[in-house]
Amino acid sequence: MADTSTSILDRSRTIAGPGYNRWLVPPAALAIHLAIGQAYAFSVFNKPLGSLISGDPAKPDALDWTPTQIGITFSIAIVLLGLSAALFGKWLERVGPRKAMLASALCFGGGFLIGSLGVHLHNIFLLYFGYGFVGGIGLGIGYISPVSTLIKWFPDRKGVATGMAIMGFGGGAMIGSPLAVALMGHFKGSAPQGVAPTFIVMGLIYFLFMQFGVWTIRVPADDWKPAGYVPNEEHSALITTGNVSADNAIKTPQFWLLWVVLLCNVTAGIGVLETASPLIQAVISGTAKGKGMTEAALIAAGAGFVGLLSLFNLLGRFFWSSASDKLGRKTTYAIYFGLGALLYAVAPTLGQNAQLSLYVIVICVIISMYGGGFATAPAYLSDLFGKYQVGAIHGRLLTAWSTAGVLGPLIVHLLHDNAKSSGLTGAASYQNVFYTMAGLLVVGLLADLAVTAVKEQYYEKGPVTVEAGGH
Repeated sequence: MADTSTSILDRSRTIAGPGYNRWLVPPAALAIHLAIGQAYAFSVFNKPLGSLISGDPAKPDALDWTPTQIGITFSIAIVLLGLSAALFGKWLERVGPRKAMLASALCFGGGFLIGSLGVHLHNIFLLYFGYGFVGGIGLGIGYISPVSTLIKWFPDRKGVATGMAIMGFGGGAMIGSPLAVALMGHFKGSAPQGVAPTFIVMGLIYFLFMQFGVWTIRVPADDWKPAGYVPNEEHSALITTGNVSADNAIKTPQFWLLWVVLLCNVTAGIGVLETASPLIQAVISGTAKGKGMTEAALIAAGAGFVGLLSLFNLLGRFFWSSASDKLGRKTTYAIYFGLGALLYAVAPTLGQNAQLSLYVIVICVIISMYGGGFATAPAYLSDLFGKYQVGAIHGRLLTAWSTAGVLGPLIVHLLHDNAKSSGLTGAASYQNVFYTMAGLLVVGLLADLAVTAVKEQYYEKGPVTVEAGGH
């Protein structure tokens, strides 16, 4: 095998020298997450993609793609996010964040380009392969690539560091959505709905934007630590004194308890996000003022509510993960689940009683904790398993996200359809959704409370180095 140690992409070429300012690392991580967070804005393409032949979303042609066909694209991307994060996690630890970030940029940007060809040829399978499969791999590698690096730079502020990066994923839609709308409007005269050239331009923009992260990322030397930092003097008895490999981590009950924790948190959160717009429209329609609103006004209110939830999703990722540095990860998740279950349980009553302001506040708090659950997970893993292969372990944990991405919408649609078939309308048709999600959070709470310190039998024997982590 050829020696690649002199490659500019090699991990050894990214080791920071003495005096390097560690606060330069979060912007590099943020550049990656802001880009791949565009995935949350994919729904902006739904109507344009569904009217490529007819040219009118209100009067689809028989050859136009259906909403279900288009929705599969996003599902593939989320499933591949989890699978690729699990598959390439150990490779990432071995080669370092620069090479991984470049691979992510190539896949994510390239996915748009392949997808554009699928749009141009009106071949749905090319769209699935491009944006869904190839782009999904870029999502997975990009999502975990900065995490272990940030934890190594910020052993004293793990929650703050990972929260800064992962909030970028939550905020990516706030950039991606208006960008896509503007580009489609610009290209609408030269291509059906302007989608194909929009995909090309966005693929190139995101690839170039991600290069900032690729070329500015640095890793600390193996013996580096912050000035004045004394390891393991934190508040939590769960913090490990050793290091656990990714292969050993999945043999521990702690890993699978956290898998259940993330699954329950994400499934419940997606349950609200999936129905946010029709949900708030149903609640508003039940108020005295809402009964006189036009359909267009209700739709606008739904869009505004979705935007508000996106903001709380973003802010929650930083707020709650930062708070976990003081409260401890286990306590923070107990808040997510305990408070979350209560809020889910009370939401249907507020909705049916048309207490709109309180209802909006409750849902915003729920979504802030949904986002916080994502951002706190890497720090929780580092506490339990050490920093040795935390990126790889995080990648395997994200298969819970892939599962929830399928399970959450399935539960919501099934319960909502059953409620409507039983004659329930408006806010009442969603009450079983909320009660079920409250029950899921109770399951998550029990899993979190069962987490204990990892036994020493799972620790790596002898000293370990990060570069050995993938072997």
